[in-house]
Amino acid sequence: MTLILAGLVASAADISAFHREALLERFDRDRDGALDEAEKLALRRTFGGIDVPMLPGKLFDYRSIRLPAHVDSDQLRLADNTPADNAVTDAGATLGRVLFYDTQLSGNNSVACSSCHLQRAGFTDPRRFSTGFEGGHTGRNAMSLANLRYTNVQGHSPGFFWDERAPTLEAQVLMPIQDHLEMGMTLAQVNDRLSGLPYYPHLFEAAFGSSVVTSDRIARSVAQFLRSMVSMNSKFDRAATAGVDYSTDFNSFSEQENRGKALFIDGMDGVAEFGCAHCHIPPTFGMAKALNNGLTLKYKDRGLGVLDRRLNDPFTPSNNGKFKASSLRNVELTAPYMHDGRFKTLENVVEHYSSGIHLHDNVGLAFQDPAPAKGTTGFRFTAEQKAALVAFLKTLTDRQFVTDPKFADPFVRSAAVLRE
Repeated sequence: MTLILAGLVASAADISAFHREALLERFDRDRDGALDEAEKLALRRTFGGIDVPMLPGKLFDYRSIRLPAHVDSDQLRLADNTPADNAVTDAGATLGRVLFYDTQLSGNNSVACSSCHLQRAGFTDPRRFSTGFEGGHTGRNAMSLANLRYTNVQGHSPGFFWDERAPTLEAQVLMPIQDHLEMGMTLAQVNDRLSGLPYYPHLFEAAFGSSVVTSDRIARSVAQFLRSMVSMNSKFDRAATAGVDYSTDFNSFSEQENRGKALFIDGMDGVAEFGCAHCHIPPTFGMAKALNNGLTLKYKDRGLGVLDRRLNDPFTPSNNGKFKASSLRNVELTAPYMHDGRFKTLENVVEHYSSGIHLHDNVGLAFQDPAPAKGTTGFRFTAEQKAALVAFLKTLTDRQFVTDPKFADPFVRSAAVLRE
C-alpha cells in the first residue's frame, strides 16, 4: 500500500487533480454531474483503496467574516484569539478542512475529528460520550466548535476543552490525535502517513509554501479552519439592530421570545447577576472562564480542579467542578448538555437552573433563595418563564452555519465501504 500511495503522490501533478471538475471528468461515466456508488468505488480503487477529497476549483472564502449590524467589530476584535503568526488563509483553512474530516489521522483509519463534531449537530456529538478509534468511550461530551475564534472575554483568555487544559487552539488540535482512546496516533506516525497520501503534498504546498508535512502545520491549518467557523446568522442576529440595547424588545421576536430574552439578558426582576448573560456573554454567548454551576456536591470529574492551576476566582476555595462551556450559539442542536451530557433537552437544562442547583462551595451563581430546604436551589422560574427561556435559546440557531458547504465533509465516500 505504501508503494502504491507513493506512486500516486508522484503522479498527481497538482491539487487540481482533486478539483470537482477533474474528478467528475474522470469518474462520472454517465455524465450526470454526480458520482453514483459504482463511480465512487472506481475512484477509490484508482487511488489505492482510500477516500480522497473533492475540492472546489475556486477556494472557498474563509478569511472574510460577515458580522451582523449589531456586533461591534472593534469589541469583537478584542475577543479574537488568532495569533499573529497564524492568520486564517483560504489555502490554510482548506487544508484544515481536509484534515478535520480525514480518518487517516486515526490509528486504524476509522475516525476523524468530524466523527465527534457533526456539522448538522452544530459540530457536537449527539451521543452522550463519543466513540474512539477502537470503540472506547470518552469521559466527556464533545464540545461545540462554533466561534472558537472569539474566546477572549472580559480580559480573560481561557484555555480550550471543558477544563481549559489546552492554552491555545493550535495546542488543542493535536491532543485528540494523540489521545490513546480517541484517535491513537503519535505525531510522527501522522506526519509519515499523511506524507504518503496523494492530496496532502499539494495542499501543504499551497498553504505553507512547502509540501513538507509537520505536526505544527497540521495544528496551524486545522486551527485556521476552526477559527473560520463563525456563527452569527441566527434569528437573534437578524432581529437585533445596530445601536439597540439587547434589553430592548426585538420587533421580529414573539412575545415569548422577548420574555425569554429579557430573562436571559437582564435576569430575574431585572437583576443582571440573576441572568444567564452574566456567564454566557453576548454577542458570542461564550464564557470568560470555567465555572461551577452546581451539578452535584461531589464531582467524580473535577474539571479545572484536576489541573495544577491557581484559583480562577479568589472567592472560591478550589477549582473543583468548574467547567468552561461552549458558546450557546446553536444550542438547540447540540444536545445532550453539560460536560457529561447528563441533560437530554434544553428543558432539562432550564429546570436545573430553576430548581436543581447544589450549593457546592465553588458555585459562582447568586440566588434569591440561598438556603434551600430540600438540598437544591435555583432561580425558581415559573412554567411560563421556563418556556420563554427555551424559546429564546432557539433564536440562537444558525441554519446557514450547519449547512454551509465550506464547512462540510469534502471526501468522496462510498456507502458500501462505510457499511463494511
